[in-house]
Amino acid sequence: MASHVDPLVVGRVIGDVVDMFVPATAMSVRFGTKDLTNGCELKPSVAAAPPAVQIAGRASELFTLVMTDPDAPSPSEPSMREWLHWLVVNIPGGTDPSQGEVVVPYMGPKPPVGIHRYVLVLFRQKARVAAPPPDADAARARFSTRAFADRHGLGLPVAATYFNAQKEPANRRRHY
Repeated sequence: MASHVDPLVVGRVIGDVVDMFVPATAMSVRFGTKDLTNGCELKPSVAAAPPAVQIAGRASELFTLVMTDPDAPSPSEPSMREWLHWLVVNIPGGTDPSQGEVVVPYMGPKPPVGIHRYVLVLFRQKARVAAPPPDADAARARFSTRAFADRHGLGLPVAATYFNAQKEPANRRRHY
């Protein structure tokens, strides 16, 4: 008898990035024409621009979206865990991150070595978050999704998904 094992558990997203939670809000993520499914592999070039993210919920609800790489700089030595790739707060339900306030601008995947997980976590806010102006130079290394959620009273996530990416080989031209 086969039982369903949560891909977030298998991929160690639950444990490395967030604690066990019960999904409570639908979130769809698409890079170009590619719908994201947990554990799928994407080329960094496909994810260079921010994804289209659709968040369910009522317009009166506000959400925070966090995207991190828990495998920076290397999956075997993640000394910079987690690397912050994107942080948007005050996203109204039923919309997308463009309707929220960007705290840290999107940075596409650039895995230097090995296969990295890129995790998108959605939190339902209990109140509006005071967002500082966007800061491209914000400290991205050693970000903690759990600590951020605790600091802002966000509780457990309501949705999460992740994809894998590895460094793309350089274009090699043959010289004859």
